[in-house]
Amino acid sequence: MAADELREVPARQLAAWISEGRVGLGECVEAFMARIAEREPEVRAWAFHDPEHVRRQLEAREFERRLGRPKGPLFGLPVGLKDIFDTEDMPTEYGTPLHVGRRPTADSWVARRLRAAGAILMGKTVTTEMACMTPGPTRNPLDLSRTPGGSSQGSAAAVADRMVPLAVGTQTAGSVIRPASFCGIYGFKPSHGLIPRSGCLMQSELLDHVGVFARSINDLAFFAEVLVGDDRGDPATRPRAALRLPEIAAGEPPLRPRLAFVAGPGWERAEECVREGFGELAEALGEDLVAVELPAPFERAVEAHRTLWTGDLSWHYRREYDAGPDGLSAHLRGLIEEGQGVTVRRYHEARHIRERCRLILDGLFADFDALVTPAALGEAPGPETTGDPICCTPWTFAGLPAVTLPLLEGPNGLPVGVQLVGAYEDDARLLRTAAWLERRLSREEIS
Repeated sequence: MAADELREVPARQLAAWISEGRVGLGECVEAFMARIAEREPEVRAWAFHDPEHVRRQLEAREFERRLGRPKGPLFGLPVGLKDIFDTEDMPTEYGTPLHVGRRPTADSWVARRLRAAGAILMGKTVTTEMACMTPGPTRNPLDLSRTPGGSSQGSAAAVADRMVPLAVGTQTAGSVIRPASFCGIYGFKPSHGLIPRSGCLMQSELLDHVGVFARSINDLAFFAEVLVGDDRGDPATRPRAALRLPEIAAGEPPLRPRLAFVAGPGWERAEECVREGFGELAEALGEDLVAVELPAPFERAVEAHRTLWTGDLSWHYRREYDAGPDGLSAHLRGLIEEGQGVTVRRYHEARHIRERCRLILDGLFADFDALVTPAALGEAPGPETTGDPICCTPWTFAGLPAVTLPLLEGPNGLPVGVQLVGAYEDDARLLRTAAWLERRLSREEIS
């Protein structure tokens, strides 16, 4: 199979072909490394990529196969990992000169799980500075004059440009859903606490989520299932039975899904393509999509999110700030200083608002399978920004699962995502509903 054809194969199918011997381990990995070599000078998705180190991993996988050891679900699949997850064999530098040369001595939980599943870690993907808003060097592979989003910009760009079939990111506001929207791929942010964050740069215990990128809903479900777990290093996690994400996502809903359209904060600033696209979406779905206006507590959700985020950020990034604020961008220094001014009263009030919002949404999901809302305000903007995360903020704040589908198109031919939000810890049903929606619609119908 030609390398360009192999790179288009869905990740789950590719994993099966590798396991069956229809595609060689070396053939697969070299095809993706060739793409990195070809495109990386322009896209700049990688903070660290060493072809020789990748080939050493490949040799280890080949040795495991010869010994007859059990193959993990990701056996031989190239994967990108955001450069805020510790890796014992590669640097983890957080996108800041303050941590250049940092070499962890142990893997993060996610890195350990990827290796145990048989993945080939192709390297560390670019993050914005300390996973905040200051852009890194990565460009949108669909238009190199634009941003891929942030903060998981390298992971989104690498998947969109066929450098890897799968990649890991994180989201504290909109850092998985927004880059997936800008790059025209699929992004999934599971419920808070579903994937352990041990060994990952922490901004906020209440808001940080691990998420995944792929090029289909089935691949999102397949990949996320591997990463779900519990770990003592992350108290937000807990033991749970298998979620069966791929199986449920691929199934037909037992009842016709009912969707709620929520304009969400920022709707007034959304580009015309978003407004028109959602108008066509509503027309196509008819009575299956009902417009819903969220009650008063949600008017303060974005403000309360910022209170928790900056308050926690100022604590977790205190060492970088105290070591010399000149090593940080002006924007990140401002966020830390803003967080230093958050009072205990304001912080606990924000937590109370979060719980009220969660309870209100629990009631809403008794009547609806998912909320439908924009993933971003429009097409990807220029590289001087990573875009506004406001379309994602309320759902991250509440800890709900969210997925984005590349269903809309802007005036410049660039993608705009449609975001679906599900009930807390009802991730499988959300993915199934998203797959049902995609089957019902075609991009041509709502572009």
